[in-house]
Amino acid sequence: MEQRLPLPPFTLETALQKVKLAEDAWNSKNPDEIAKAYTIDTQWRNRTEFINGRDEVEAFLKRKWQKEINYKLKKELWGFRENRMAVLFEYEYQDIDGQWWRAYGNENWEFDENGLMQKRFASINDLPINEKDRKII
Repeated sequence: MEQRLPLPPFTLETALQKVKLAEDAWNSKNPDEIAKAYTIDTQWRNRTEFINGRDEVEAFLKRKWQKEINYKLKKELWGFRENRMAVLFEYEYQDIDGQWWRAYGNENWEFDENGLMQKRFASINDLPINEKDRKII
């Protein structure tokens, strides 16, 4: 049985740990490893895209980082209870034309009993920025 520690129900300490582990994983930009943190049948909404299952997660992440160059992410725990979390995030990236962007958003996460994320719903807004205005380096 696959497990991803820490397991729910979360305490403040384990919820903060889970958020930091997710931040570190996404900053690795390794779609195969990141996808292993999700259930086989995970359900996502990312912006207006609906993603179902690990294979689709991995394919989505590969496409994402082909378009989002020099990606760097920060996550912050907003709230939690039992097996659910609300997370704020912002990330910066360059598009293929060299334009810098900052994306802001919120995620709602739900985990199974083995600590794998079974649901991820993300709302994201993008803002074009100048390189000199970057905050996440």
